[in-house]
Amino acid sequence: MSLTVHHDSEHDCVTLQLGERFDFSVHRDFHDACLGHRAARSYVIDLGEVASMDSSALGMLLLLREHAGADRAEIRIVNADSGLRGTLRVAGFDKLFVLH
Repeated sequence: MSLTVHHDSEHDCVTLQLGERFDFSVHRDFHDACLGHRAARSYVIDLGEVASMDSSALGMLLLLREHAGADRAEIRIVNADSGLRGTLRVAGFDKLFVLH
């Protein structure tokens, strides 16, 4: 599986650690982990192992943001390498998500 999910029930935070590819191949797992039930208070998307990301990944992040409350959403994207951070900034995601 290219997606590992951890739910910290004490803080109601869901952490998703993605594998090498963040693309349509993880759509079902991503949906089941994030969108298939009540929104958590916060989310952490760990891109530390991700080498490539496509437009469907950006769409999944936008769907998560909507599900989590849009402007009220607490979503942090962490451990992205400089290339992925550049892609996220060009797409304007630095204005929608907290990038670490």
